[in-house]
Amino acid sequence: MSEIVNLNRFRKQKTRGAEKARADENAVKFGRTKTEKRRDKTAEEQMKTRHDDHKLDE
Repeated sequence: MSEIVNLNRFRKQKTRGAEKARADENAVKFGRTKTEKRRDKTAEEQMKTRHDDHKLDE
């Protein structure tokens, strides 16, 4: 004989699994530490300064 399955519980488990997968993708895509953000900001500022220093005066 087959096992009885609660369809509502199965549907909710499936939804939770999909949401967990989406959350993991977003954590990889958007999740950065404060140190990483600060490092990227300083690198961007240095590049901008370097670029501005090489401009010719008109």
